[in-house]
Amino acid sequence: MGFFDKLKSGLDKTRSAIKERVDDAFAVFKSIDEELYEELEEILIMADVGAEVSVSIIDTLRERVKENKIKDSEEAKQELFNIISETLEENDSALNLYGKPAIVLVVGVNGVGKTTSIGKLAARLQEEGKSVMLAAGDTFRAAAAEQLTIWAERNNCPIVKHAEGADPAAVVFDAINSAKAKNTDVLIIDTAGRLHNKKNLMDELNKIYRVVKRELSDTKIETLLVLDATTGQNAVMQAEEFTKQAEVSGIILTKLDGTAKGGIVISICKNKSIPVKFIGVGEGIDDFREFNAKDFANALLF
Repeated sequence: MGFFDKLKSGLDKTRSAIKERVDDAFAVFKSIDEELYEELEEILIMADVGAEVSVSIIDTLRERVKENKIKDSEEAKQELFNIISETLEENDSALNLYGKPAIVLVVGVNGVGKTTSIGKLAARLQEEGKSVMLAAGDTFRAAAAEQLTIWAERNNCPIVKHAEGADPAAVVFDAINSAKAKNTDVLIIDTAGRLHNKKNLMDELNKIYRVVKRELSDTKIETLLVLDATTGQNAVMQAEEFTKQAEVSGIILTKLDGTAKGGIVISICKNKSIPVKFIGVGEGIDDFREFNAKDFANALLF
């Protein structure tokens, strides 16, 4: 099964929540009127697109139906899907790697699949011919370094780690020096997944940023936030909190295969103006891919 087929299969629940219900709505409501618009808005909200974004999408649909004098329901439905597709394509989703080593900082709360995403990202970069090193910057959980070590061994890439409770910035400092010595292309840094103490989180991230800037003055950090799609609007709230605490440049959205709440991708793209850069639609390494807005929209809506 190719990735597009896996993506389409993984999005079955979300597609049922959006496309199939939209199809049903247009079949039931014979005319394009306020009652139909309200039904469509409710469908989007129930799929976790979010109230504000759902209202914005339906308002745009109203305008286009009026401007283009659309009377045919199939044409109106296609216009709705076009608006959703355009929303997904608003932001650049390319992974930006600067300098050598390029720095990828990965943040997110515990349990969202952060360590697994790092391991899969490392594997993808290696497939592209890049050398990769991991840094175990989450020193607050012994299990975090252990899990990251398993992925480092699986990918046959080096890892820098300190004892539990060590200063994360010190781990990053040593990792940068090791990456320089080994002429490594990309250094991926894990961080502590804690949101309940925002000041400590911010302090730790600031120290890491300062160390990177001091040791690699020409490097721009790619900061990726990992979110669990199954948590719906809670993932959107996590994005809001982390963007206050860190310079988030992209999102990794995991577990899309197990949820009817994949509409949060639309919400995040529209609301936060942060591109989704990678998605996970299964457990295998091949189920982790760069986000392609057009493919996602086609798998979700068509």
